[in-house]
Order: sequence, then C-alpha cells, then structure tokens
Amino acid sequence: MSFSIKELRKNTNDSTYMDSFLMLESSPGQWDTIPLEMRTRGNFRLANCLYPPIRIKFKNKKINGTVFENNKSLKLVLPCQKGKGADSYIGKEYLAYQLLEDITQYYFDTRLVQVNFTNLDDKKGGETSLLGFLIQDDDEVAARFGGKIVEGRKILPTVMQDSATVRQDFFQFMIGNTDFSTLFLHNQKVLQLDEKTIIPLAYDFDMCGLVSPPYAQVSPQLNIKSVTDRLYRGFCRDEVFVQAIRQEFLAKESQFWSTVERQQPYMSDTDMKMTKTFLKGFFDVLKNDRLFRDQILAACRGSDGAVQGR
Repeated sequence: MSFSIKELRKNTNDSTYMDSFLMLESSPGQWDTIPLEMRTRGNFRLANCLYPPIRIKFKNKKINGTVFENNKSLKLVLPCQKGKGADSYIGKEYLAYQLLEDITQYYFDTRLVQVNFTNLDDKKGGETSLLGFLIQDDDEVAARFGGKIVEGRKILPTVMQDSATVRQDFFQFMIGNTDFSTLFLHNQKVLQLDEKTIIPLAYDFDMCGLVSPPYAQVSPQLNIKSVTDRLYRGFCRDEVFVQAIRQEFLAKESQFWSTVERQQPYMSDTDMKMTKTFLKGFFDVLKNDRLFRDQILAACRGSDGAVQGR
C-alpha cells in the first residue's frame, strides 16, 4: 500500500473516502493492482496513533477471483506506532478475536495480513513492513446468519439472548476488557436474528489487559487502576445459568491454550509469556469458588447498572 497519511486524515471522515489502491501478491512474484476507496475510522487510535484505523471499500468486479471476493468493505487494523514490539500488539489483539471464535459462533471474521507500506509524506521514502489484520464488515456478519445489524437503538443487555450475552461477558473478563458498552454501542454491534433473538457482537480489543499497549487507559469511573486489573462488567443473571457458562469455559481450557500457541509467530517470546500468565489468572478465578463468587457473581451489575455486591 502507498498513500499519504496526512491526506487520509485531512480529506476523509465517516462519510468521505479517498481513492487509492493496493497491490496483492496473488502468487509468488505475481502482483495484482486492486483499486479501492479508503477513509479513517474510530476515535482513540485515530487521535493518538501514527497509523490510523482504516476502512477500505472495493468495487466488486475488481475483486472477483481474489481473496477479497464477496467482501465489499473491510476494516484494516495496523500497529499504532512504528518501532520494536509494534507487531506484537497486533498479534495479541488478533489473538483476542481468535479466542472469541472458540467461545461463540457470533463473531467478526478476521485475517492476518503483512502490509508493505510506503508513506508518501516521508521524504526519505522506503517501505515499512507492518503486521495487520482485516475485519469483516458488519453486514457480512449479519448475512451469515440471515439477520440484520440494529442501528441507533439503545438495547439493554438483559433483553439479549442470555447465553450469547453471558459468554461474551466472560470473554471480556477473560481478556481484561472494560472498553465496551452494548447499551451505547461502544465497540459493540447488535445483531438481530428474529423478533425475539438479539445478539451482541464484540470488536476492538486493543484497550484490554491481554493486549496492554502503552496507550491503554481505563475509565476513571471504574474502580481499577490498569487495564490488566480484571473487572466483570456483565449484568446479573440466574446463578445456575452463570455457573453453567463457567463450566463451558473450563471445558474449553485446552482449546484456548492451543489457540494461544498458534499465535506464537506473531508476538515476541516475552509477550507470549505475559499472555499465558494473564490468561492463567482468568482460569484461576474460574477454578476457585471464592474468587469466582467475589469477582463474578458479586461483581455483576443490576438493571440500573450498579454492582450488586451480593
């Protein structure tokens, strides 16, 4: 990819795209040029990172027969900054998406990419090799299930499908994420399958304890100091049901560890060790009745959003 980051920031927004292209190595030594439109997206990373989050949009006929076929629009996630260790943060965020696939069928498909990027603002020129990943468009997820994405409505998690919602709450606790809100559609989409079935769709996990990038921060309204401090943000449900989800996660522990091992090539040895230690902390909670009661059952939120503290 070759474009001006300054131009991208200056001339695009949620509704305005700029023309660009990418070159795809479709086979060794064989490069295809694919025209596209692109724009910035997001909030925090857009304001604080060198490489902004990007949405790319293809013209369908131009992608027929390529790996992009049937994906008119995709999100592209790149490292926040240049420098040593930048790719590891991408590797860890991608791991979060892979762990979610172990938990539920309701997720955004993702795919790792290696991007050779030339910033046209750099007078010295030259390519920078970046690890990144692509995220499936909302509408493609909805089409996968014959549903639709709900826009512009506040929907309490308590009226969503119990099993899908609690599994996601456990997942967010597992990766140490508090940077989401289903009610306010912050890093969440809402998928409606039929009149009675509403499912949460989680995305954007860079602020979680599993990833723990240098820019990570937690809301001052929460009683934690760091993203690596876990805090359960799920709403209260019947304890028998929550205990059943607990057993689901425990039964999949070996599957989770296999998923972690597969990501070894995309993070440093130090980050892999930290990742394993952090995830072990989650299973320590699940395996200990007192910790589970204190950190999950007693930490759930009531209908007014307040922690119940039972």
